[in-house]
Amino acid sequence: MAMVSDGGGVEIEFDEDETHTRAKAMARIRDDVTMSAHGDAYRNPRDSEQPVVGEEIAAARALIDLGTQLLHEAASRIEQVTHQQAHLVR
Repeated sequence: MAMVSDGGGVEIEFDEDETHTRAKAMARIRDDVTMSAHGDAYRNPRDSEQPVVGEEIAAARALIDLGTQLLHEAASRIEQVTHQQAHLVR
């Protein structure tokens, strides 16, 4: 688990079987708000079993989804204040 300085944090949980890994990333962004996202990884049956690789791929996909949600949330908050459409760029 990686922690951020404002008391919030990100946790990642995994669920796996022989060919599929699912990650759930959860971020507490304020005391009353937790966001979650999911990511999946599938192993080709011809590939050797390397559970860490599946976890890394699934976690990365979950974190990308979570990051996208956070950008949308931030844009929404900006728009509430400015009453103009926000365009967040990377």
